[in-house]
Amino acid sequence: MWHTISMQRLTLGDFKLTTLSDGNYPLDGGALFGVIPKVMWSRRVAADERNYVTVGLNSLLIRTSKHNVLVETGMGNKLSDRMVKFFGQPAQLLDDLAAAGAAPDDIDIVINTHLHFDHCGWNTIRDQNGMMVATFPRAKYYAPEGEWEYGQRPSERDAISYLGDNYDPLVSSGQMKLLRGGEEIVPGISVETFPGHTASMQAVVIQSQGRTACYISDLIPTTAHTDVTWGMAFDLYPLQTIESRKRYYARSIPEKWLTVFTHDPKVPWAYVEKDSLGKMIARGV
Repeated sequence: MWHTISMQRLTLGDFKLTTLSDGNYPLDGGALFGVIPKVMWSRRVAADERNYVTVGLNSLLIRTSKHNVLVETGMGNKLSDRMVKFFGQPAQLLDDLAAAGAAPDDIDIVINTHLHFDHCGWNTIRDQNGMMVATFPRAKYYAPEGEWEYGQRPSERDAISYLGDNYDPLVSSGQMKLLRGGEEIVPGISVETFPGHTASMQAVVIQSQGRTACYISDLIPTTAHTDVTWGMAFDLYPLQTIESRKRYYARSIPEKWLTVFTHDPKVPWAYVEKDSLGKMIARGV
């Protein structure tokens, strides 16, 4: 049940995009769909007898003429025994990266949309002495400044989501640069803040030759979450999630953006469109 999607590739203008996976993990369906009743969400996503659904961990490799950019680093391989009991630890990302023809040394830039453990886990690994070191030694890392500040003092509700080993060593060493939102990282790749899931979560917008793709992260985690009101129980600001989605769709639909889904176990990217009844649908690539 937990097998992962195969790698997918496409060309976007001058850029080459490849989806990578850190594997799949089981998650409570109620957590994934928040206030949406199971009678509704179970039409879109299958749950097992314990009410668990399969969730993916999708990263994106962007090859420009000058840079290899990795968006999101999955769950990594450093979870505690207790967290492994809940989530398992697929830890597949580096194998997928190798299959895509890249080694950790080849990555120039790593971008984290936010700092929850399932989005930045491979930022660091333990060396032989048990010290936390950068998994991608040559890379410049980027993450939202507001996320890092919040992660220093998270609320009781979401403290489990922030694991300092994934980012504090990189901030201390200067290898991770903290972003305010709106910055262009390299030509054609920029970040934009879309609050809702957290206050400072950023999407990664990729533009080349008049075409656009967007790694929208947990604003729209799967193709089952395209409806404006279908949020997750994890969203700290559910009303802002709705406003951010509306703002995203106002540009992405008329401009035909390719949307990359961080947690969909089967469909890593699709075009979100409005059907004749005004309902949001994801059209496969």
